Amino acid sequence: MTSHEPEAARRARIIAVANQKGGVGKTTTAINLATALAAVGKKVLVLDLDPQGNASTGLGVERSARRLSSYEVLLDDVPVADAVCQTDIPGLSLVVSTINLSGAELELVDAPRRSFRLRDALFDRNGRAAGPAPAYSYDFILIDSPPSLNLLTLNTLTAADAVLVPLQCEFFALEGLSLLLRTIERVRANFNAGLEIQGVVLTMFDRRNNLSGQVAHDVRSYMGDKVYETVIPRNVRISEAPSHGKPALLYDHRCSGSLAYIRLASEMLRRECGPLAA
Repeated sequence: MTSHEPEAARRARIIAVANQKGGVGKTTTAINLATALAAVGKKVLVLDLDPQGNASTGLGVERSARRLSSYEVLLDDVPVADAVCQTDIPGLSLVVSTINLSGAELELVDAPRRSFRLRDALFDRNGRAAGPAPAYSYDFILIDSPPSLNLLTLNTLTAADAVLVPLQCEFFALEGLSLLLRTIERVRANFNAGLEIQGVVLTMFDRRNNLSGQVAHDVRSYMGDKVYETVIPRNVRISEAPSHGKPALLYDHRCSGSLAYIRLASEMLRRECGPLAA
């Protein structure tokens, strides 16, 4: 996906949207960033690996309509292509999550290559899919990971090229970031040497709150240019959108939150592919 790769080797850029702390805007970032990337013509797959299944709900797939899911991909060797469903957004596909995934932690313990199940599925290590491997079928694959450190998160980080970290502008932000960075270092040392930090996105930013500004300053001092210039504001329309089964960009494309995610997608494309790509 990156500009220095030869054309024949082009494949999806696999990005884990991850934070071990919950309530930081992880799923919101995954679905709205995916929507914004699809809107500019990128072919995007969202892979919902969180047992809560909020990314699936936020992209309009009712729980009763979920058949094959990420659980079957990980545990039953179901090809990713068979589990993919199309969303109402052109260019944006989804592998849903179901409540079955909540038991995957125990079931994966005795599974062969338990830390590499997702990577094997995306790259078709066993040659199961009739068509191209999923990693070569999209421009971006965004994985919405659980807000915890377990075998699901480990599978996510082992499969990913990079990690996008949504970080809420609150007091304990840097503490949580430090824990995540240590986790990434351990994964890099033992499972995925090429894993990198794609960027840190400041979320739920309130310009009226001095704490938000202080946290933003501290994170930028700590992480430098890894922190995106775009910040995601605290915005009621973003909060309302999932209850309507829509990303904020479809629910209200003019609200401040939607505009911020459009800017974030543009900034990501400049980072990934250079200034001409966006």
